[in-house]
Amino acid sequence: MVRRVLYVERLRHYNEQTKIEKTKKVFGEKIEMRKQKGFSLIELLIVVAIILIIAAIAIPNLLRARMAANESSAVASIRTITTAEVTYQTAYPTVGYSADLKSLGGALGAACAPNSTSACLIDSVLANNGNPAGSGKSGYSFAAAGGTQAGGVYVGYAALATPLTINQTGIRAFCAEEDAVIRVDPAGKCSATESGILGFNPLNQ
Repeated sequence: MVRRVLYVERLRHYNEQTKIEKTKKVFGEKIEMRKQKGFSLIELLIVVAIILIIAAIAIPNLLRARMAANESSAVASIRTITTAEVTYQTAYPTVGYSADLKSLGGALGAACAPNSTSACLIDSVLANNGNPAGSGKSGYSFAAAGGTQAGGVYVGYAALATPLTINQTGIRAFCAEEDAVIRVDPAGKCSATESGILGFNPLNQ
């Protein structure tokens, strides 16, 4: 009889322990699942800080790359203008060099018929300093004008490219006159006159 009582007591104790262990296991799993949900505030702050650091490094590099690309485009456009000026002078010897930038190209959105006021030698976007006209092209503003005259004929010209916003769309300005040498102004201004242009150093010198 005593043995049976002890057996029953042990069995009851075993069952209680088993229930306790199962309960701990279930609640432990629930607690563990709750712990695994989402990120803590500190973790989120660390991620934000890393993103800000990357942005601080990348954005200035992107701006410099864009300005370098704009400057290269501006140099190419000035070179195009100087070539067009020589062709224009040959085609219209009674005029000489073109009186303005638009005369080297044509009107925006219209068929181009070559004449002394619309020579069709450069694209209309460059000829009109952008599209819409006057808005600039690839971060730069362009201008060209007839220079020295002799007997009513332009024997000189000045071409100019300046950043639309210095230190944002470009840093340097570029210019050229009838010797077709592209010159550079590190301050971003250059000159719109033949004599003024000659005061700047040639590009890559």
